[in-house]
Amino acid sequence: MAEYAIGDIQGCYDRLREVLARVDFSPSRDRLWVAGDLINRGPASLETLRYIESLGSSAEVVLGNHDLHLLAVALGGHQTRRKDTLEGILDAPDHERLVDWLRQQKLCVYDPGRHLLMAHAGLPHVWSVEQALANAREVEAVIADDRAKEYFTHMYGNQPERWAPGLTGMERWRVITNYFTRMRFIAEDGSLELTTKESADSAPAGFAPWFEYPRNDDVRVIFGHWASLEGNTGSDRFIGLDTGCVWGGALTMMNLDSGEKIHCDC
Repeated sequence: MAEYAIGDIQGCYDRLREVLARVDFSPSRDRLWVAGDLINRGPASLETLRYIESLGSSAEVVLGNHDLHLLAVALGGHQTRRKDTLEGILDAPDHERLVDWLRQQKLCVYDPGRHLLMAHAGLPHVWSVEQALANAREVEAVIADDRAKEYFTHMYGNQPERWAPGLTGMERWRVITNYFTRMRFIAEDGSLELTTKESADSAPAGFAPWFEYPRNDDVRVIFGHWASLEGNTGSDRFIGLDTGCVWGGALTMMNLDSGEKIHCDC
């Protein structure tokens, strides 16, 4: 048995199957951790979503911002955007089942044996692992139950920009979501800067990449979301797996135990 983690697939189904074939991946014995953004912008979002769903318990999935966008269109009344490639999913005869499956997925997962956490955008330094898991479970419950329509109707927004334990309702859910799915640059006090998307050395004044702040633990973090990093964080603890497949880069997968990375040019 082997366990692998893979970066943002974004509907690049052929590249997904190619990189899995390189390690002779079999769901009967192996497991795949998916770091979010399964879909959108690529040519085969429907096929990708169906395949990952078909893996059942052999897949460990966290939601990315593009996955949440699909749910916001399907459930929250939002419109697709010009570059979206979601029509195949929305028009599919099994779209309700796929949407329901996506609503059951997590915002972060944690393996205590490996002391390894996966979240689409990363783990802010203002949260311990325990706090992150508790906050994730709170929003996951909202997405999965009858509060989902309210949540997805009001999910988008950059405010509040900073976590505070006393936040309630939609403001609380939105900032938790933004940390897990949109974070790149962050201030020491936990404030998010959500407009800059360039490389790590383009941080606005007063901000830094989230993985450059010290932590009081030795957790390792797998994340995607930040293609312009090209997987380079300068630290073995923070493992960026989004290498820009949908932008013509590569799809990257990593063996969780050996650390070996397998790349498929896109």
